[in-house]
Amino acid sequence: QVQLVESGGGLVQAGGSLRLSCAASRLTFSDYNMGWFRQAPGKEREFVAAINWSGGFTVYGDPVKGRFIISRDKAKNTVYLQMDSLKPEDTAVYYCAAGQKSFSKSGRDYNSWGQGTQVTVSS
Repeated sequence: QVQLVESGGGLVQAGGSLRLSCAASRLTFSDYNMGWFRQAPGKEREFVAAINWSGGFTVYGDPVKGRFIISRDKAKNTVYLQMDSLKPEDTAVYYCAAGQKSFSKSGRDYNSWGQGTQVTVSS
């Protein structure tokens, strides 16, 4: 089955940057839309960003618009999330997801998930 492995999380001060990576395997990467979601303690999972199978379309959640950028490298089967101007409220476990359904912000359209990587932003 599809395997997704996130990396790049860590502890950063407010205003800092991190770049998350998600290495995908056991799939035809160019057939899949890719997304990033996050979940903070005690909160529901939240959509962060998505990029369609070709890389030609991206969509962002309102809290991260203008600060985060999603991209994909088909040669490396990897999707990235560049996170700038980080805020304490960005603290969460970040999950990578892959799907072949509609290109959307809904987790229901993604059927493969990584194990998550922790991002902590200190004030």
